[in-house]
Amino acid sequence: MKLKTADLSDAYNDILQYAEPIFRDYGGRKTFGGRITTVKCHEDNVLVKTALSEPGDSRVLVVDAGGSLRRGMLGDNLAEMASKNGWSGIIMYGCIRDSEDIAKIDVGVKALGTMPLKSIKKGQGDRDIIVKFAGATFRPGDYLYADVDGIVVSPKELCLPPPKL
Repeated sequence: MKLKTADLSDAYNDILQYAEPIFRDYGGRKTFGGRITTVKCHEDNVLVKTALSEPGDSRVLVVDAGGSLRRGMLGDNLAEMASKNGWSGIIMYGCIRDSEDIAKIDVGVKALGTMPLKSIKKGQGDRDIIVKFAGATFRPGDYLYADVDGIVVSPKELCLPPPKL
């Protein structure tokens, strides 16, 4: 069952955070969600590749690329790797490239925009730290749900209908 962000909002508004609507959909999967893993890096996607090369276990990789519009931090090869390794989706607070090819890959991808210039490769950045952007805080281990209506973040895994207390 795919969880719609609007339905989750109706049922769990008191615990959800909402990312500002600054992202565009690029991946072949429009509805996705899972446990959050984070990467913080600026115009250097080595740690993004490292994370996506690991088993995804239906997680969502949240990348704080500083909102940079100067380099593509995810391309078709990494998106294909994410899909093959079982990642549910990627939130890129920055740009991607190869968008037409990424649209055909079974992984959710939301990003600020596209930029054909590839990233640098120095391996600088941090993994699995709290990152903040788009008016939301993304903590490793929390849950993220995304669809064409937006992105919501929860401190726990959600289901519908909500459990009766």
